[in-house]
Amino acid sequence: MTTPWGELTLARFPEDPRDRLRAWDASDEYLLRHLREVSLSGTVVVLGDRWGALVTALAAHGPTQITDSYLSQEATRANLARNGVETGTVRLLTTQDPPPERIDVLLVRVPKSLALLEDQLLRLAPGLHAGTVVVGTGMVKEIHTSTLRLFERVIGPTRTSLAEKKARLIFSSPDVSGETAANPWPYSYALPEGIGPVSGRSVVNHAGVFCADRLDIGTRFFLGHLPDSKGTQRVVDLGCGNGVVGTAVALANPEAEVLFVDESFQAVASAEATYKANGVPGHAEFRVGDGLSGVPDGSVDLVLNNPPFHSHQATTDATARRMFADARRALRLGGELWVVGNRHLGYHVTLRRLFGNSELVASDPKFVVLRAVRK
Repeated sequence: MTTPWGELTLARFPEDPRDRLRAWDASDEYLLRHLREVSLSGTVVVLGDRWGALVTALAAHGPTQITDSYLSQEATRANLARNGVETGTVRLLTTQDPPPERIDVLLVRVPKSLALLEDQLLRLAPGLHAGTVVVGTGMVKEIHTSTLRLFERVIGPTRTSLAEKKARLIFSSPDVSGETAANPWPYSYALPEGIGPVSGRSVVNHAGVFCADRLDIGTRFFLGHLPDSKGTQRVVDLGCGNGVVGTAVALANPEAEVLFVDESFQAVASAEATYKANGVPGHAEFRVGDGLSGVPDGSVDLVLNNPPFHSHQATTDATARRMFADARRALRLGGELWVVGNRHLGYHVTLRRLFGNSELVASDPKFVVLRAVRK
């Protein structure tokens, strides 16, 4: 990537030579070009930097990165090292960490989730002052009227730039005359009846978690067709989201040891809150990470997975393929992977290639539940 401060070599994480997706886009480039005319003194905070392109380019200014993504954080570490920058030059925070108390420059890569943007702007607003420079960036298709209204409501008067290469900038002037609005996140609601052990139970969602205000239909279908878990099984809710699937297993089998894992800090915080809100007996572990990395080979009895098929705005099955391969490695002989997904995604083909088998457990016009056994 060419920047006003020189060229950078960047990659996504985990690095895959078959992956043709870049670690930056036109909106990152547009923002960096604009910053040539901005004084980057004081505390510089970068929110939502997807693969570390922005903070790597701005490393000389000692920026603070705030991200919900473990993979983005690891990509940042790798990209800093790739370009000869000491990791300590950049402060790496998660969306669950306390934000800086004073912010002089706030740069926002607009996320896919408006709720996550709302939550983070509300958390950061107390650190802004009248002189804070606030600039957002995103592709035109990512910036909606609702996005601009949110900046206006939380930060202050907002305008946009002309589009360049289908990217746009957002400029907000902090209005510090009033009090910051109350943050509605995390959000809790009662689950519907007829979905097994979690029927009528509470679920807690931090902002940015998939379908944070309701039970998504894929998970609802999965909850109606979960396997029986008996005895001291080691169970993984892989890509756990708000943790409702793993919580259902723990309620049905108090002897199970359930590992909730997701690459989203918001998701793992939601899963832990959901689990604790329901007073579930038994043992659980909550881990933010890259799939099942760190889980020993052959140590798991059952993996439950509702894989995502988007990486930010890109549609891809790369994440699902990595999750399935990870599950096969971590499962003991005879251990099982259960997957729910849209029918058209053809996960049965991938499972047969990896496991040598794939069984259709249940289906409806939109979803399938598949079972693969480690042999």
